[in-house]
Order: sequence, then C-alpha cells, then structure tokens
Amino acid sequence: MNGFSWQEFFRSVPEEFKGLFLQDIPPWQVLNSLKGFIRRKIQPNLPDVINPGVPLPEPIVLLPGGWMTEGFETVCNDETKGKLQVWIEGEPVPDATLICAGVTFTDYRVEFGRGVLVEPGAMIKGPAIILDETQVRQAAYIREDSLIGPKAVVGHATEVKHSIFLEDAKAGHFAYIGDSILGNSVNLGAGTKLANLKFAPGSVKIAGPEGGKMDTGRRKIGAILGDLVQTGCNSVTNPGVFMGPHSMVAPNSTVKPGYYRAKTIIR
Repeated sequence: MNGFSWQEFFRSVPEEFKGLFLQDIPPWQVLNSLKGFIRRKIQPNLPDVINPGVPLPEPIVLLPGGWMTEGFETVCNDETKGKLQVWIEGEPVPDATLICAGVTFTDYRVEFGRGVLVEPGAMIKGPAIILDETQVRQAAYIREDSLIGPKAVVGHATEVKHSIFLEDAKAGHFAYIGDSILGNSVNLGAGTKLANLKFAPGSVKIAGPEGGKMDTGRRKIGAILGDLVQTGCNSVTNPGVFMGPHSMVAPNSTVKPGYYRAKTIIR
C-alpha cells in the first residue's frame, strides 16, 4: 500500500467525495483520480445569464427552486454580524447561494451547493464543485479540477489549483494551494504557500513512515495536510509534504518534503 493511506490523515470525507477516496489508497492516488472524478460527478448549475470571461454585472441568487436575478436584497449590517446575506421580503434566506456582481466564470462547468457566498472579484474556472456554506472571498482564484467544501473558505487573493478542501478547511488570506488536500478544519495562516512543482526532472519521492523512499509518481504534488493541521503566516511547504493530524507549522517556517506523524511541530 505504499506505506500509508489517506485514512491516516482524515477522519472522514464528505459523502459526495466517497467515490474518490477509495479504501487504503495513498493520498497521491486520490489526486491522480481527481480530474476524472470531477468530470463524472459534476452537475453544473450556473444560469444562462453567465457570460464566460465577463464579470457579472448584477448579483444572482440560487434557491432550491432555481436562480433569481431580482426579487431579493443583499444585506450586510450589525444584524448579520458583518456577513453578506440574502433577504427576501425582509427575511434572511440561509440556504440561498449568492454570487456577487463582479464575479467571473470562464465557462459553465461549475456546481454550487446551498448557502455558498462568492464575493466580488473572484474568478472561477470550471470544472469545479463548491459545496454547501463555503465562502469564496474577494479576489480569490479557483482553477479547474478543484473540490471545495462544505463550510470551507477560499480567502482573499488565494489561488487554488487541482486541490481538495474537506469540511471547514480554511485558507483565509494570500495563500497558494496547488495539487494538495486540506483535511477537515485545517487552517492556513496568511501567506501560506503549498508549493507543488519539483524543479528537477522526475517524480517526487519522499521518506515513508517505515523508512525507505516512496515514489508518488507525480512531478506536481503539494501538501497533504491531515485534520486540524495549522500553519503560521508566511510558511511554505515544499512539494511532497505529508503532515499528520493536529500538526503545527510555525510562522515563516519552511517544511521539507516527507512524512510527518500526527502532532508534529515544525519551527
């Protein structure tokens, strides 16, 4: 089994992802299957008002009955605790997905769940699946073949490429996440970079949990961060970091490739 499986890193995966996280396979095989899985799984639900490559001129809202382009208001005040919400006839609608004016899509291959918020200035390239109650904040950039959420945060000026956010995973500010998996309740400090490209020819090889080298077979692989991992501001992981649950990376630290057991602290 190449020394370890994804189950050492994540206590659970969303029901929607079960066909991707097969039992006992190593994490890089999850990434190998990601592109094909999204293309089989996705049920795009963007409305016809989308003009690929052109920012939305007005906000749009997705309800269980379909999309709305009018008949709602967006509210952000003390009552909403500073969060953008959709209100209809003076009442909040928690399950409404709000796509703000100024969001840009490159094509229609995007699927949204319930209660998603996409703030102005974000760009989303399909195919991508963004699950319930996820926030995509101002100036975020989600590239193709990404699975996000539920309850995840893709923050301001954060770029995501061919990656997976499990439940409540957060990359709130100025992050780069390439060819990576963020476990449940992972939190990336501002400026965290999960580097994914090996400069030298050949695939990324790492020291395994039982010694010896394991070949991921991938030249591009970022970080696999187990549940509840936290990284400090401006930290960087090299290609091929596999970090067990409850681990921590101090601010301004660089993490070398390899397997790190649960509760590791990197300074």
